[in-house]
Amino acid sequence: MKYLFLLLSTLAFAQQTKYVDFKSVSGQISLDPKEKSVAGSVNYWLEVLMPIDTIKIDAQNMSFTKVKLNNKDVGFINSEKQLLIIFPFKKGKNEISFEYKATPKQALYFVGSDAADDLQIWTQGQGKYTSHWFPSFDDVNEKVIFSMELVFNQDYQAISNGVLTHKTTNGNSSSWQYKMEKPMSSYLLMLAIGKFDKYTEKTKCGTELELYLEKNHADRYEATYRYSARMFDFLEKEIGVKYPWKVYKQIPVRDFLYAGMENTSATLFSSRYVVDSTGFEDRNYINVNAHELAHQWFGDFITAESGKHHWLQEGFATYYALLAEREIYGDDYFYSKLYESAQQIKYASRTDSIPVMNEKASSLSFYQKGAWTLFVLHEAIGDKAFKKVVRRYLEKYAFQNVTTADFFREVNRVSDFDTNNLSKVWLESTVVSNNEINELLGKNKTTRLLLELDILKKKPLAEKSAYMAELLTSDVYYTVKEALVNQLKSEKFEAKKQLLELALATNNIPVRQAVANTNSKIPEDFRLQYETLLDDKSYQTQEIALFYLWNNFPKHRSNYLEKSKDWVGFSDNNLKTLWLSLAVSTPEYDADKASLIAELINYSSPKFEAITRQKALEKLIAFQLINAAVLKNLVNATTHHMWQFSKFGRDNIRTMLKNKEMVISFENLVSQLDEKEEFQLKRLLKELQ
Repeated sequence: MKYLFLLLSTLAFAQQTKYVDFKSVSGQISLDPKEKSVAGSVNYWLEVLMPIDTIKIDAQNMSFTKVKLNNKDVGFINSEKQLLIIFPFKKGKNEISFEYKATPKQALYFVGSDAADDLQIWTQGQGKYTSHWFPSFDDVNEKVIFSMELVFNQDYQAISNGVLTHKTTNGNSSSWQYKMEKPMSSYLLMLAIGKFDKYTEKTKCGTELELYLEKNHADRYEATYRYSARMFDFLEKEIGVKYPWKVYKQIPVRDFLYAGMENTSATLFSSRYVVDSTGFEDRNYINVNAHELAHQWFGDFITAESGKHHWLQEGFATYYALLAEREIYGDDYFYSKLYESAQQIKYASRTDSIPVMNEKASSLSFYQKGAWTLFVLHEAIGDKAFKKVVRRYLEKYAFQNVTTADFFREVNRVSDFDTNNLSKVWLESTVVSNNEINELLGKNKTTRLLLELDILKKKPLAEKSAYMAELLTSDVYYTVKEALVNQLKSEKFEAKKQLLELALATNNIPVRQAVANTNSKIPEDFRLQYETLLDDKSYQTQEIALFYLWNNFPKHRSNYLEKSKDWVGFSDNNLKTLWLSLAVSTPEYDADKASLIAELINYSSPKFEAITRQKALEKLIAFQLINAAVLKNLVNATTHHMWQFSKFGRDNIRTMLKNKEMVISFENLVSQLDEKEEFQLKRLLKELQ
């Protein structure tokens, strides 16, 4: 009781970091894909700064053995959330060691299986905390130098932060030893295991880029990692501070929770961005790539002290990613993206009551409004001063934690710009400064035209059609033409037909895609022109055009199906799953419908990624191709680790349960489900009571 009281009294009034400084950690861990568990041995080296009776290490639902302090057994408490080392610590250096085991419910994910030869294991610490799979620190202010040894099947690649210093093989098992040289927050610790091929590129400064792909995706390397080295070189020069780590790795993983995650020296990103040259037009890794790379400085090198200052990470990464894209695509692209985010910010301000400098702010605020804050500052103090501020800010707080005040102090040392007003307008208020936004956007011709089109929205088409035609036949940037086409969506077809023809004649993929997307009803006299969209080098355009053509022209369905029968699309099989659902729903199309239905149902099964499964389930439900197998796959979706997919499953089951016959079908399914599936379905059935 004495120790517990001392623990509460000590830690209630101060962060542990004021009493203890953890310096470094060495971990040797192995993973069991059958049990979905992790086990290992850990050594922490620390310095006690002031006397303390209890030291904590965050550890969620872990078991511990051989807990030692300076190689001697020591008393400890396992609270299921923390490992508490009980000892009258005095000032000085210490070593804590122990062995542990955990079966994490989050933060460490096992996707696929070794038996199916598609196993991947990966982590996601931010927002979920590394302490679910490795005893560490949920407090971002505790930075530690990590050394990790991963033990796993030699047929796989095992990747962690830092430089691979040694690899040994013993029988069927290999050991990969990775070492960091500088401290980092625990949420940035990572591992990724899978059957990857590694490609390497060198940057101008000599840093090696390690770029990974699954073995069967070699043909997608160029399109996936296009401009990677160029963006690295640009950001290093633009930021003005050398890349802080020895190596930079990028690994795509299946069923990742987000677009990407900037683990120190090793970014994980969603496999949906692994694309070929056609897929690149609609869905590429460029922005995510640049964003996560920028985080290596803003977030990893220096880390926000708390959620209140989260914009210092996401706002900076968003802005510098946009600057990197500007380097590749030019000013018009840069300003168009600023216009796009400004429109989102303006719309959100109608209901958003939480400002940027609040840990509960929206992603839009942290990312886009944070980026706009930097753009406003950059424009106000000039490029030379802005770069000086950023360089001094990074160098002063290297490997430390920062606040907004820290950044603004560097601004004030370089210029007389009013940072108090900037903070009040952009970071502490949800009111949008429309005049300032429009004034800055007005510096670029493309965004001036986009703003003009906004004003024209309320005017009758007859009054603006001539001007629109002039824009469509001019050399203005494509985003203007795209916005123009989107503005025509609700107009009567005959009135806008000529403008749509001009839009198609631009031969610009996004502009033509806007035509496809905004015209769900297609008159016969526009059919031949609309059909040309089927030949666009865009999987997204092809998907839209195929569905609308099939829906509008029943007599031509077989022709459309024959033309598209070999289409696959993105890695999520968007074109294949659409084709299967349309072919099955076309009585006159000559095909083995039973085998097509079976193939579509197979795409909805756990054999595939969540994004593929959801597309297949959407089509099975929309075209009413529902049987027990479909319902079982839908129930399985509710157990998936991706919340978006599990929510999709729950929402659709709730809708189906409004039908009494479907209630019976689901009830009959219960005995066929595993424990997790049964729990989820019974909970949904109980909602009916």
